[in-house]
Parts: sequence; structure tokens; C-alpha cells
Amino acid sequence: MKPGPLRSVDVPDPGGPVEPPNSAPLPSRLGVTDPDPDEPLAVVVAGPAGAGRRELLAGLLGLEPRMLAVPAGSYLLVNHGRVPTRAAYVPGYRQPHSYGADPLAAGPALARPPRRVELSLPDPLLRHFAVLDTPDTGSLGVAGGRVLLDTVGRAGALLFVISADQAFTAPELNLLADLARTRVQVLFAVTPGVAGWAGPGDGPTATEGAGASVPSIGRPGRLLPRPAGRRVDPVEVSVAAHRAALLSAVPGLAGARWYAVRPADHGALRRALVGWAADEGLRRASARPPEPLGAHGRVPVVSGLDPGDIAERLDRQARSCAQRIRQHLALELANIHLRVVQEIVFGVGCAGLPQLLDREMEALSLLATAQCDAAARAILDDTAARVFGAPLAEGVRHRITHAVRWGLADHPVGRELDRVLLVTSTAGVAGLTGGGAFDALSGFPGAERDEVLPPVGVALSGGCWQHWRAPGNDDPNDARSWAQRALREVELELSREVSRRFEVIRLSLGAVVIDAVEHGILLA
Repeated sequence: MKPGPLRSVDVPDPGGPVEPPNSAPLPSRLGVTDPDPDEPLAVVVAGPAGAGRRELLAGLLGLEPRMLAVPAGSYLLVNHGRVPTRAAYVPGYRQPHSYGADPLAAGPALARPPRRVELSLPDPLLRHFAVLDTPDTGSLGVAGGRVLLDTVGRAGALLFVISADQAFTAPELNLLADLARTRVQVLFAVTPGVAGWAGPGDGPTATEGAGASVPSIGRPGRLLPRPAGRRVDPVEVSVAAHRAALLSAVPGLAGARWYAVRPADHGALRRALVGWAADEGLRRASARPPEPLGAHGRVPVVSGLDPGDIAERLDRQARSCAQRIRQHLALELANIHLRVVQEIVFGVGCAGLPQLLDREMEALSLLATAQCDAAARAILDDTAARVFGAPLAEGVRHRITHAVRWGLADHPVGRELDRVLLVTSTAGVAGLTGGGAFDALSGFPGAERDEVLPPVGVALSGGCWQHWRAPGNDDPNDARSWAQRALREVELELSREVSRRFEVIRLSLGAVVIDAVEHGILLA
């Protein structure tokens, strides 16, 4: 079948009812999803500012704390490597900026903060899992919290670090409540505060009588009886107070493990993380069953199919999914505009606008990617089930997916989908192509994608930071006007991008299934 020409992405629907595929609704917001079995194991480390996360990680990995320093707002990914290396991944560049792994090595002079800094070390602990340190929870905002949830879901575990003199905030409790409803492993580490383990008024310091109970540190949900006349340990008081405060708001985390991190004593935490990695690795390895017989053999077509009906149904489904995603993204961009205006006036101001909007664009990119992936899978599964019968074997589905992905390269518009959208200092949108450009956008790069479409990527260029941090560019009205124009340009470009994506899916998938119908078997 010779593919037809691409029609304009802005031509309206010619009329008639559109028929979306029978599938689960598209995700309306980012959240925690079950990790793909091929995703790398990682422990995400989060917590408020001043909790001592850097010192904890330095002790856990045997490093100088200065090696873990990154620009504000950037992720730090520490993984295993035979040779120590350090590199910064900056949106707008196709190659990372490498600099020395020496603690005194200065980072590269960059126009904007990197999305992530990647540090590779030959530490044996990193053979079991990678470590991802995140920005302070107090600076994340709505978008940053959603990105963190998505990241933790793909990684598999969260280590929340809080000091003895800090308290859980409402956004942190909301974040932990979302994680409590998932299979993510959550661990807590309590570090000494400024005033030590138990500050003024934190708990009793005299001896208590028999019958009192203390938490069993490192074991979920267990209380051990306190011997008569034993002096209260301030470490136990701090951990017990934090655990009680958490469970009063998030009872679903009663089984989470707690660790008091003393100087030069990280053994219990290391053993717990290695144990989790071993169990999670086995679970993921067994989550993907072997492909059934016939997945790579002859796959016959259901008899009595009309190629015209299949092509017409595919066309209507592609237009319906594209329309739904455009509507969802337009609504999300309207919400982003409200949050940005509020932060300009009452929060971060003009100087903080680039970091705020870049984090919003990161969350928007992940949401748009998830929606396009879900819709593309639904269209492919519905079409393939009608042509080859249901249920569809996973091996057959992979064959069709790979054939459709290869077919995208046959269309000029399909080759243009692999690009990053960059917001410029003039509130416009520019494009940057190439796989390396996408790699620079990710705070936590996961497994190689096995989806039909490339990811959606939106970020701010370095010129936005330079513009809003320059002297004289501190007028909130100008910032609001600039943000409105930039978001409008992003909406227009994303709308065209979504339309292009489902147009080339219609052509490529249509070519695969129509060829199969004409020959009676799957040719892919």
C-alpha cells in the first residue's frame, strides 16, 4: 500500500461522529506508575532544605560532600562507572558538559542550570542501584512534586531525609500520601538537627518506668517495651516524634522503615537499600513472562475484513485521540498560566520565573508524552485486535510496534517529530533535533523507550535566565505578559505536534495492517 500525502494538521474534522478506541482514559495528571521491568533500579532521595541530605549521601557513598554539590533545582544522578566522571546535561545542547570528578573541580559556566548532573563512581554499592538526589521539597511546587512522583514510580524507592528539628510540611505529606497508595518502597532517615537529636521541648529526658514503648528503629511498625529505669534516648525520641506525626496524617505508611543516621554509621541503611534492590530486581525480572509460541511465526489475519473500513476507522480514531490530547494540554497550560502569574506576584518574582516555568514545562512534557503513548497504544491494540484477533500476543504487538516506528521514517513529518521545543527569551519557540537533545531534558533517564512515538520535550533556553536576571528586567507586569505569550506559543506548537504525531501514526499503522489484510498474514 502506497501511503497517501500528509494533509494539513490544522484542517478541521470533515464531520461525522468520531470513534475513540476502547481503552482506559488518558492520564490527566502525572502520578506514580508501575516501573517497566527494564527500568534501572534507583533510590530517589528527597527532603527539605537543611536536612543534611548531602552529608548523608556522602557518608553512604564514602565521598567528599563537595562532590555532590549541584546548581539549585538540578537533579544529581550517581551511578556506577569504572572511571569517575561528572557531566552536566543542559536543555538546548546535544552533548553533555563534562568536568572533572575531583571535589575541587569547578563546574562549567552555563547559561542555565542543568536538568541533571550525572556522577559515575566505582563504588560497589552503586552496582545494586543508582542514587538520585532531588531538589529541596520546599522548592518543588506543584509541577516539581508531580515530576518527583513520576520519577519515584519509575525508580522504585524513596529515601526521605528529615532532621530532628524539622517537621513535615503539607506538600510533603501530600506527596507521601500519594506514594502510600503504591508499591513504591518508602524509607525515612532522621538526621541530627541544629540543636542535636532532641531539641528543647521535644520529649522527656528523665528515666521512665516500665511499660513504656519505643520504636524499633529500622523495623516497620514494631514497638519494643522499654526496660524499667532506662533513660530516654534522644535519638529514639526524635524518630518516634517524626513517625507519630507522619502516621497521624498518612497512616498508610505504617510499614515504612525508619533509620537514625549517626555520623559514620550508615551500615543499617546500606543493608536495607541493598536488600530492597535484590528483592525488587527479582520482582522485575519475573514480571515479564516469556513470549508465547507463534509470536515470531505466522500470524494470520481475521477473514472477511474490508481494508476501506479499517482505514476509515483508524482515521477517525487518530483524529479523536489527537483532539482529546489537545484539549487536555490546553487546559493544563491554562492552569500553568494561573500558577505562574501567582508566583510572579506573590512568590519567586521575576528572577525565579525561568526556573519555575522550566519545571512546569518538564511536567507538561511528561504528561504529553504519557498521553500520546497511551493513545497510540490504544489505537494500535484496537486496530491489531480487529485485524489479527484478540487477545493479541505481546510478541505480535512488539512486531507491529517496531514496524510502525520504522514506517515513521518514511514520512517527512515523521522525521520531524524527534525534536525538542525550546522557549526563547523573546517568548517564542525554537526546535532542536536529535536524540541527545532529549537526553538532556531528563532528570532521571530510564530504560530505552519501546513506544511508537518519540517523547515530547519542552524546556526553556538559557537566554530566558539571562534575560530575567539582567538588571532592570524586574517588572512583574512585563514578566506576566512574557509568560502569557510564551505559554500561548507552546500551546500552538504542541497542538501542531500532537496533530502531526497521530497523522503519521494513521499512515504508518495503516500501511502495516492494510498490507497484512491484502496478503493474509502479518508481514512485519
